[in-house]
Amino acid sequence: MDIFTDSVPFFKMQGCGNDFVVIDNRELGIPEEAMADWAKAVCARAFGVCADGLFFLENADDPTLAYRWHFYNSDGSRAEMCGNASRCAAKLSHAIGLAPAEHAFGTDAGPIRAKVLLDGPDEGRVKVQLTPPLKTETDITLDVDGQPLTVHFTDTGVPHTVVFVDDVQKIDIMDLGPKLRYHAHFAPAGTNVNFAQVIDENTMLLRTYERGVEAETYACGTGAAATQLLAHTLGLTNDHADLTTTGNEVLTVFLENGTVYLQGAAELTFQGELYLKPLGLSL
Repeated sequence: MDIFTDSVPFFKMQGCGNDFVVIDNRELGIPEEAMADWAKAVCARAFGVCADGLFFLENADDPTLAYRWHFYNSDGSRAEMCGNASRCAAKLSHAIGLAPAEHAFGTDAGPIRAKVLLDGPDEGRVKVQLTPPLKTETDITLDVDGQPLTVHFTDTGVPHTVVFVDDVQKIDIMDLGPKLRYHAHFAPAGTNVNFAQVIDENTMLLRTYERGVEAETYACGTGAAATQLLAHTLGLTNDHADLTTTGNEVLTVFLENGTVYLQGAAELTFQGELYLKPLGLSL
């Protein structure tokens, strides 16, 4: 038996510790209805590559877009948007000749504009313009275990709840995170949950419990954007802020004339071949 047959090439990338498998699907033609199963199998720890999510790159029908993606969390759920993955998509697409350094690509949340920074002090980092935020609400009082808790909400491509705390390190995120993620107030879609500590008007510490991963992740780009947007709305920060994530990486969020920009690292860590039979997959 030749174990090297029936394989598919892949890339592994990370943006501030949020890691993703990427498959160039332009010629492979993996059907959309199979993609959730691919995400669950490939992202699985021990049995797969292990990642927070998987996205497929495809040609876009819209001539104004360089490409489009299909993004899935590790549990197979499809997500409209992922900030850290969007930077990875932009950097990889530029590296493989799919897109110029500055381009737009399609997501379920709408077109995303991205720019790979090729020189200067931020060389190698990627800046993306996120879709306009939706449904921003501040000072929501929720009942959590019989106690009132003030939270804030916005949608920066995906839904995010933000809780501002005095000491982010003291939060039991695996206890409180799921209680807010599945809270009836956010049903049926649920929400990502961010815990933020404001250090000064330009600096915050951030921890995120991600919907679809169902755990704390090293970073969440749309979560950082949501946190800065809400902090600025509440008068806690200026129009740009650096957010240090659980992975000790810094995401910078700029608010410019109602537009949200996210800037941070994106790195290709390795590439390889997925052998489909052990993963229970086929083309």
